[in-house]
Amino acid sequence: MVRPLMTDVVFLAQNALPATAEDIPVADDLLDTLRAHADGCVGMAANMIGVNKAIIVFDNDGTLCEMFNPVILYRKGLYLTEEGCLSLQGQRKTKRHKTIKVQWQDRAMQTHVKNFTGWTAQIIQHEVDHCSGIII
Repeated sequence: MVRPLMTDVVFLAQNALPATAEDIPVADDLLDTLRAHADGCVGMAANMIGVNKAIIVFDNDGTLCEMFNPVILYRKGLYLTEEGCLSLQGQRKTKRHKTIKVQWQDRAMQTHVKNFTGWTAQIIQHEVDHCSGIII
């Protein structure tokens, strides 16, 4: 189900609670909402649809991916960029890393660890910031 976007910065500034298998319907709604905004959005976190759980979804070169409880374990190659966000107006400058290593769980709550680079790494960093209450 496509959900309305959350724009309340007080809500968005909260740290997300850990996600569990009971939160799979939230991930489904998040994917539906991302698809509905595909013309101007490449990633979303659960707090963007009003759910304070550590779940992100993103477009990885044409394949939609989801991560439960993502944690960035390693960062390399700092650079300056500008980003927009569906939950906020305008563009903002921020720092990102070219390469990251992420640990997360899938919807079966199995743990994965993988390196990401470039644009996909930037998207993941933005969404993980959402889970940490960092407003970009």
